[in-house]
Amino acid sequence: MKWFGRIVAVALLGVICMSQVARAEQWQKQYPEITLGVITSENEKDRLIRYELVQKYLEDTLGVKIKWRTATDYAGVIEGVKAGKIQVARFGPASYAKCYIVTNGKVEPLVGALDKDGNLGYHSVIIVKTDSPYKTVQDLKGTKFAFADPNSTSGHQAPRYFLDEEGIKVDEFFSSATFSGSHENSVMGLVSGTYDAVATWWRSDSSNNPKRMESKGMIEPGQWRIIWKSPLLPSSPWAVPTDLPEDMRKDIQKALLELPTKDPEAWASFIKGEKISGFAEVTHEDYEPIVRMIQANLKNRKS
Repeated sequence: MKWFGRIVAVALLGVICMSQVARAEQWQKQYPEITLGVITSENEKDRLIRYELVQKYLEDTLGVKIKWRTATDYAGVIEGVKAGKIQVARFGPASYAKCYIVTNGKVEPLVGALDKDGNLGYHSVIIVKTDSPYKTVQDLKGTKFAFADPNSTSGHQAPRYFLDEEGIKVDEFFSSATFSGSHENSVMGLVSGTYDAVATWWRSDSSNNPKRMESKGMIEPGQWRIIWKSPLLPSSPWAVPTDLPEDMRKDIQKALLELPTKDPEAWASFIKGEKISGFAEVTHEDYEPIVRMIQANLKNRKS
């Protein structure tokens, strides 16, 4: 009886293994070819060179043909995903958010790039002098404030938007809200007393603008502290439509996460000129603040 039981157990194990293999091959039969769309500022020639080895790696790893989709602008990739003509897309945070909006949430991010220090994005922060009496942003009412540059995300766009979400109208709340011209100018102005508070960028306790200025000898250590931090401003995601088979989405995600170690040559080609240390798994929640920002911008544009 023991002998018979072992035979039954082995047979059942074989059936389970065969069914798992069959399930693993199902999506490849449904999608023998995957279209990859990439949003980038590079010209087409350089873009093809950068992704040539990545394309081959994905083909070998996933067991399907990878087709390159050329788009003349960001909208082309967004519309390609919306129309079901692109199955994998590398977006910027804002273009992912726009795609999420126009597809009514039918796209999801799989991985996001980590910077050289392993951070998935960064924050905008408001800092004050260490010995100042200010503890919260509300304490800054009627004070002198400085943004960095009008086109800076962490130095202007993000803090203006998220402070507005908190009910703080920047142009009315502060006695003055000016542009210093740069992140370093803002911090120098804070230290010298020109401003009471400034907005700048922050990735971690060891990677941020004031800390970098300390290391360069521009300011003395310990002269600043944070009183406000924005939601995460995430890095560029790779995303897929949510109507793709779940095992397909998981396999693509796994292939991307393993790219740096499984194919170092392809990874080196991909990150050329970019300070990226790897990929990390991400979810839509990581990009929800950017979606809100884009929605607000679209609303303001229409009004």
